[in-house]
Amino acid sequence: MSASSAVPRSDTAPPSVVTTATFDVPDMDCASCVARIRGRLTALDGVLGVDGSPISRTLSVEMDGARVTDRRVRDEVERLGYAARIHTGRSPANATSGVWRGGVARIAYASMALFVVAGLARWTGYDPRIAAPFARAATLSDLLFVVAALVGGWNFFPRGVAAARALALDMNFLMTVAIIGAVAVGETMEAAAIAFLFALSELLERYAVDRARGSVEALMELSPDRARRLDAAGEEEWVEIEALVVGDEVAVRPGDRVPADGIVVAGRSAIDESPITGEPLSADKSVGDRVHSGTINREGWLRLRVERLAADSTLARIIRLVQDAEGRKTHTEQFVERFARVYTPIVTLAAALVVAIPVLLGAPFEPWFVRGLTLLVIACPCALVISTPVAVVSGITAAARNGVLIKGGRYLEALGEVKVFAFDKTGTLTHGRLAVERVEFSDGVEPEAAQRLLRAAAALERRSEHPLARAIAEHCGAMGLRADTLPPVADFRSVPGRGAEGRVDGRLVRIGAPEWLEVDPPGEPEVGRTVVAARAVDDASGSRRETVWFTLADRPREGAAAALDALRAGGVVHTVMLTGDGEGPARAVAARVGVDEVRARMMPEDKVRALEELERIHGPVAMVGDGVNDAPALAASSVGIVMGAMGSDASLETADLALMGDDLSRLAYARRMSGLARRVIRQNIAAAIVVKALLVLAVPFGWVPLVAAVIVGDVGVSLGVTVNALRLAAVRDGR
Repeated sequence: MSASSAVPRSDTAPPSVVTTATFDVPDMDCASCVARIRGRLTALDGVLGVDGSPISRTLSVEMDGARVTDRRVRDEVERLGYAARIHTGRSPANATSGVWRGGVARIAYASMALFVVAGLARWTGYDPRIAAPFARAATLSDLLFVVAALVGGWNFFPRGVAAARALALDMNFLMTVAIIGAVAVGETMEAAAIAFLFALSELLERYAVDRARGSVEALMELSPDRARRLDAAGEEEWVEIEALVVGDEVAVRPGDRVPADGIVVAGRSAIDESPITGEPLSADKSVGDRVHSGTINREGWLRLRVERLAADSTLARIIRLVQDAEGRKTHTEQFVERFARVYTPIVTLAAALVVAIPVLLGAPFEPWFVRGLTLLVIACPCALVISTPVAVVSGITAAARNGVLIKGGRYLEALGEVKVFAFDKTGTLTHGRLAVERVEFSDGVEPEAAQRLLRAAAALERRSEHPLARAIAEHCGAMGLRADTLPPVADFRSVPGRGAEGRVDGRLVRIGAPEWLEVDPPGEPEVGRTVVAARAVDDASGSRRETVWFTLADRPREGAAAALDALRAGGVVHTVMLTGDGEGPARAVAARVGVDEVRARMMPEDKVRALEELERIHGPVAMVGDGVNDAPALAASSVGIVMGAMGSDASLETADLALMGDDLSRLAYARRMSGLARRVIRQNIAAAIVVKALLVLAVPFGWVPLVAAVIVGDVGVSLGVTVNALRLAAVRDGR
């Protein structure tokens, strides 16, 4: 959702005017929350459409202002137990770093601590009677368990009450009724256990959502907040980027981020486009060339004419692609939402009937109330809820020990279904940085002259910030040419788009593109390689003396070819490279590592479309990449995989799986772990459903006391699925 729709308006809108209001809903952190709010709001007269994102925690409501107002919408949301406010144009602060110290975490910790203390009191026998309310004996552990239940339910009790008042029965309501009922019949330990587990699951859910939301915020930080707008006289003035309009001219100094998509109207420079394309080489830009918001001006001064508003820039489109991709629900998510809409009302009705029908027929109230409560306890999907997370934690922990970071159960399970892997080139299949492959000298150069020229080239490159210069300087350093041993450079000058020059040992030395130095590279040009030349020239004639050539390339990662072979051996049927680089370099790398298909010169939106096409043809697709430009593709794929060390912050947040140490060989291990986890998860879910179904059928006959319901239907099933899931912790990388 675009922040541009978040325009605060009065409660009285013009008649028959369709408007869109955007609200911040901080506690809307799951798909079921969105579904519940959507269902409530769509019933309002005048609401035409509702779209919510648990990632950004924003709610967009399209409505007829003549029939419904912002305040009415906000009040309806708050009646469901969710605070709401008009969106101000900025995302809520990302609390990922403090989620384990926040209010939700403190509630879970406190509830757990009280539960443990109460359990110890009951287990050790130090459990004195302290009261007898309602003719029932109450001990110290009962009191502590009740307090633990109250603390654990601090967040969801109000939502459960609000849901009941609004006739929007959900899990909050079900948990609230189960806990209150358990306390009422004296089953305080079970009440506390239910509250603690629910509080813990809410904490984990909030952490996952905050991490996902951080990916979009990292993308937003790439765009500068202000720009140097030029007036008619050429004077600079600082303005917010939102104030820029098409046709404005802005100045971009060296080191600045480009504030808007535009055309160069004056100046020449090298632009670092890696935030958009992910490619390491800076692109030379001069009059008439297009530049994009969020890219970095490395060298010269530029004057740009704005072509797009900030909301329509390339970077803004990337952000929207990420948000849209995050909002695409899997088939499993859709099924769970449909199941949840009918599950809670049916269970609640069944429990009520178990109590009401016998009582109306003259049976005593309390035994049937206990049976109704027992049905609720058994039917509460506690074991189902933890069956997957326990398997996920076990699998993720084992994977982390083996160099793979998996960010959620959906991705741990989904990776095993993937038969097609898409790879970015730069920083994924290759190292992502240029390195000198070889150094050559012109014929006839004496060793002493060659060494002198090499030292001069190293001295010049140490003064430059260009990526090629850094690679050459690093290589010269590895050859023993340390900075403190190099000759001084006088009259140093960087020539944007060409190279650099300076006076070394009394001679003018130039280093840069061979065309600028008017020399031909040695041998035939090689695809995927860059040649830099250096030579000394006379002050007057510029005649050639001697030349050194540096050949640079971005080398494939060690083990990349073996990693792709291992994937094919494990059942992967197709691999494809999606890269913003040119056709020649892309095919050269693909041939060396064994990629089946190459798609080159792709912008971020092209990668998303390619993934959608591959998924239509082959089914689920995994995307392996790094860089901000990969964020939409990572989010759009079935499983997004990022290289841990090289991936940008945005990609690391958006991706579902990270390879620590940039080790592509771990992909095959991750798929094997995924297959095992899928089997364990299915076993756990099947066991929980079968056990609970049998107990539910036995409840009306009085065969299942509440204690047995908790021990067998809750603790027993939970223990069983936990032990089964812990088997994943023993899985090792079999290399």
